[in-house]
Amino acid sequence: STHCLQEFEADPAKHVHAGTAPHAHTAPATIEGKAKDPICGMVIDKSGALTTERAGRTYYFCSTGCKLTFDSPERELKAMRTRVAVALSGVLVLAVMRAAVFLGLAGGAMTLTWVPFDVLPWFTWGVWMMILVTPVQFIGGWGFYKGAWQSIKTRTINMDFLIALGTSVAYFYSVAVVFFPSVLPVAVEERQSYFEVSAVIIAFVLLGKYMEEIIKKRSSAAVRKLMDLKPATARVIRDGQEMEVPAESVMVDEIVVVRPGEKIPADGVVLEGSSSVNEAMLTGEAMPVEKSSGAKVIGGTLNQAGVLRFKTTRVGAETALAQIIKLVEEAQASSAPIQRIADQVTGYFVPAVVLVAFAAFAGWWLMGNFPQGLMAFIAVLIISCPCALGIATPAALMVGVGKGAEAGILIRGAEVLERARQLTTVVFDKTGTLTRGEPNVTDIVPIAHHSEEELLRFAAAVEQGSEHPLGAAIVRAGKHRNLALPKVSDFTAIAGHGARAMLEGKPALLGNRRLLQQEGITTNQAEDSMTRLEAQGKTAMLLAYDGTLLGVIAVADTLKPEAREAVQSLVQEGIEVILLTGDNPRTANAIAHELGIEHVIAEVLPGEKAQVIHDLQAQGKVVAMVGDGVNDAPALATADVGIAIGSGSDVAKETGGIILVRNDVRDVAASIRLSRATLRKIKQNLFWAFIYNTVSIPVAAFGFLNPIIAAAAMALSSLSVIVNSALLKREKLSEI
Repeated sequence: STHCLQEFEADPAKHVHAGTAPHAHTAPATIEGKAKDPICGMVIDKSGALTTERAGRTYYFCSTGCKLTFDSPERELKAMRTRVAVALSGVLVLAVMRAAVFLGLAGGAMTLTWVPFDVLPWFTWGVWMMILVTPVQFIGGWGFYKGAWQSIKTRTINMDFLIALGTSVAYFYSVAVVFFPSVLPVAVEERQSYFEVSAVIIAFVLLGKYMEEIIKKRSSAAVRKLMDLKPATARVIRDGQEMEVPAESVMVDEIVVVRPGEKIPADGVVLEGSSSVNEAMLTGEAMPVEKSSGAKVIGGTLNQAGVLRFKTTRVGAETALAQIIKLVEEAQASSAPIQRIADQVTGYFVPAVVLVAFAAFAGWWLMGNFPQGLMAFIAVLIISCPCALGIATPAALMVGVGKGAEAGILIRGAEVLERARQLTTVVFDKTGTLTRGEPNVTDIVPIAHHSEEELLRFAAAVEQGSEHPLGAAIVRAGKHRNLALPKVSDFTAIAGHGARAMLEGKPALLGNRRLLQQEGITTNQAEDSMTRLEAQGKTAMLLAYDGTLLGVIAVADTLKPEAREAVQSLVQEGIEVILLTGDNPRTANAIAHELGIEHVIAEVLPGEKAQVIHDLQAQGKVVAMVGDGVNDAPALATADVGIAIGSGSDVAKETGGIILVRNDVRDVAASIRLSRATLRKIKQNLFWAFIYNTVSIPVAAFGFLNPIIAAAAMALSSLSVIVNSALLKREKLSEI
């Protein structure tokens, strides 16, 4: 439209940045030039892999089946259901036919009176088998052939290649037995063909994959639910007219109208109207949040009551919802260090298996048993499919990370899970983490002839330029009393100490003992009041004006009601809890005692927090730092696991390995418990997958395993990994 063209020409850079996602984002790769298939978990070369883009990110796939499952899960599930039906129908007919033959043979000569072999000589037993098996081989197994062809083009042998090769050998060998027996190196009777082997293998594998997809679909519902939150359309004001447009076309700084019952299409700030917004699907907060002018709204949340008009601040891939989806997808596609070992083993494992299969075939043939060699060859190929190894980590991550997302816990990747399992210590920042972050003035203690109003008036004036929560509390108290504040100039915030400013041309100081002592101002007169207030867990600040001590102002931040429960939950998990704060030791110990925390590190300046974490690590501790994700960013990055407590709108800025969207500190213990449970499932999956392949391949090579049983065992191995991972959904994160 003309409006869009004018907007773009006015500021092209703004709209290009906001409306397009960087194409540099790709699904996480495990090794240089390689990526992991998000569906089956196989590590593949990027250069020859199938690709698709979603929300500005590139995903890589080993086969057409995996790509279709990712692009259109419902469609692929339906197609797989059809292939399974064809395969199972063929196997069922075979079973019925063989049962009928056995019953006929038991009846003696009567069988020969109705079996038309003599009447139709071409329709022998083998021909009938081929007629029944061919649809199974080439319709039921079509997906394996496509995947095998793709693996040949990319020079990466995958599960589809092994199944296609094994079943094709059985099928075409059987065709040779029936129609061209002379080309075989040994004489073989028609009844020794293996048509039913290829049919049953395909049926078992397809049935197993179908059941896997059903369980995967249920287990990975979290990401789908998040994707479904975004509305398809939005109402915007353009050229003074309200119009309905696709949600993807909404631009930054546009005015959007949201009526009751509609979803909010982008992040923004409310300009007009008031309403209650349900943010439960995004933040896990059960109660609707009241919104009015100036409030922030998050895309994907549901407007319940009134009409809202808001200006968009983030759209497309920049919205909180898109960032959360990105975090969850990247976490589900990541690899734990233990899985990377499995990936490297798998890279050598599959070619080695093909060599073992040929060696087994050659060995049996040299011993004079060609049919047994062929059976061993097929059994080795089928039983050794590395699908259980490939999906061991992705299956558990899909469920664990998805369960966390539903509970408002975002885990950035498998490496975080690995480190979280080893945690020995959790360090809590106080303000905004264990406390509400909304302090209030509780006490004003003037010295000598000074009044409370004078003390508060000067203190509020000093803090007018401050962004600190304590300063904001003092300014609010001054405004509440309608005090006329003196003129301020030369404001300077002194990190960890307080603030300095000029009031009506004279110097004023507001802060701790150290700040005033550095300026040569004696604090002895206020010491008794300071000690009493600090023992109550309050932050006491000294005010001096023109070199004279005026008094003490105490500010207290209310503890979150769930803070003590969160601490006790961690203690019962055997984790040491430490309180980290800039408060003096007396105040810090009072708060720690109320929370049940035994270890306190006080009087820590903001820039020293990262060093404190480093010192704890030097003592051999595995440390998690819990903070607000902005002020505590260096400490979060230094810790073995950074746990950022924020909100849905801040998720893009968080630096933590784990992000707690709900701003509930009880989720710290829940996130650690979830991390440990997920990693436990990953290790269980990898252990059983390795044991399965280690034991089964020699058994198959020595001829003790029928290929049909091998197919069933292979399907069950993958299915067992999926089922074991799905049990994570039963994990109770709130247990103490």
